[in-house]
Amino acid sequence: MRRDDPVFNYPMDKVNPGQTDIVCDDRVSMSLQFSTQWDAFCHMGCQHDAFGDGKMRATYYNGFRACEEVRGPFDYLNDRAPMDGPYGAHALGIERIAETALQARGVMIDLHAHVGLSRIAVGYDALMRILEADKVVAEPGDILCFRTGFDRALLGQAADPSRAFDQHNCAGLDGGDPLLQRWIADSGVAALVSDNEAVELLPDMAAMTNHGTRIPLHNLCLFKLGMPLGEMFLLSELADWLRANSRSRFLFTAPPLRLPGAAGSPVTGVGTV
Repeated sequence: MRRDDPVFNYPMDKVNPGQTDIVCDDRVSMSLQFSTQWDAFCHMGCQHDAFGDGKMRATYYNGFRACEEVRGPFDYLNDRAPMDGPYGAHALGIERIAETALQARGVMIDLHAHVGLSRIAVGYDALMRILEADKVVAEPGDILCFRTGFDRALLGQAADPSRAFDQHNCAGLDGGDPLLQRWIADSGVAALVSDNEAVELLPDMAAMTNHGTRIPLHNLCLFKLGMPLGEMFLLSELADWLRANSRSRFLFTAPPLRLPGAAGSPVTGVGTV
């Protein structure tokens, strides 16, 4: 047995003769942002004239600086120059959210019930119509959960790999809609969560001709507002129950792992009804 192998059904009498305990231990290696996960505030920064001197610099929420407070093995902004450690987010790491967990009133917004499993960018006008139709009210401190049906489609394809699956075929927020951006900023909500890959609908990179951010909702929430984004949450079962019971609100609990300096964390969210 190698030292890095998982251990299942290991008889402890091999270590201490006569001991009757049987032990299972395991290990996992995974991307921190390739499953149900929270984005830390250090996940998304921006190159801009941070100090008003005409020079483009990369900073994160509250002005923390790339390659100083947020530091990796290479400085990609300067020809991939190697950098000394320690590496990680010395500010804005996911552990800051883990310290106090993330628990609040959740509000389900069921996009799937109105637009189906379709690639539709939901802007301010469409979202207001959905909220009105479902009698959903968002208040300061709420966590808004956007159900698109992507979670159920993804799990269905995992169960049967022969099924056709298009990872882009789902709705998302229109992050570039200025009215939607203003509503999010003014609403006072605590976080945005979705069952899709990015909360907002990601544009086709090849079709982009404009400069600036490609993911404006990430730029707004993580970089400007300090508002967490949760992605690939399992929402469909809860959304179906809430709709069947003429409800939209529930207790949302989703603490990230306490991983010092990390840019995100897997999470097992719980909705209590």
